[in-house]
Amino acid sequence: MNAAFQVDTSTAVLLALFGLAGGIGITAVGPGGVLPTIGMFLFTGLSPATVAGTAIATHVATGALGTAAYVRSGQLRDPATRRAALLLCATALVGTPLGVLLNRAVEGRAFGVLLAAAVTVTALLTWIRERRVRRAGDDGTAPVRLPARLAAPLGLVVSTAAGLFGLGGPMLSVPLLILCGLPVLPALAVAQAQSVVIASLGTVGYLLGGDVNWPLAALIGVPELIGVLIGWKIARRVPAQRLKTALIAMLLLVAPYLAFHS
Repeated sequence: MNAAFQVDTSTAVLLALFGLAGGIGITAVGPGGVLPTIGMFLFTGLSPATVAGTAIATHVATGALGTAAYVRSGQLRDPATRRAALLLCATALVGTPLGVLLNRAVEGRAFGVLLAAAVTVTALLTWIRERRVRRAGDDGTAPVRLPARLAAPLGLVVSTAAGLFGLGGPMLSVPLLILCGLPVLPALAVAQAQSVVIASLGTVGYLLGGDVNWPLAALIGVPELIGVLIGWKIARRVPAQRLKTALIAMLLLVAPYLAFHS
């Protein structure tokens, strides 16, 4: 059924734009990987498992590219940031398969309600994060050590949610890492590394159930990769306040529609 699935031209363009915007959000502000999931859930009529499986497959490449970008710009060469990334990657080995299993028990309407709740929480966390960053006067670059007692539960929650909804991880991990004290750029870097593990394990899990639509993953994933590079440049060179505000507003506006979409 997945192999025969087709989308018309207007839907294809719309999904590609969701991928592009999602990629920009992933590396510029963190919460962006949810956009491909939202797009497929709203416009394709696919099952929750196929939506999540196809979305998470795109994040293998975006996570690898984002990780390489933050290695190049130096954040993932810092020992404290690299340690935090390894801690979150380790917890993803447990949380991601758990999320994939949970997805099997969720029907379409319930998936929409849960996705709406996750989107709302993400928007609120992003707003809280911005208030904290501005109040602290954080320049977004200084490395901070993340204690294991915080990293373990945070990584488990993020990777479980990511496996359930088909996310790479930065959507939740970046706001939560900043709330735990990490500056913006190290938090973004850690989230990219974690997303490689989440996306790889999640893709395998959904593949076992035949729930990855590869043509659709390519349609969304290629623009998403372009967006990752654009977002990385924004994060390093351009004040992203307007982008973050727009993302928060968009997430809050779309959440009710997700909850009631059948």
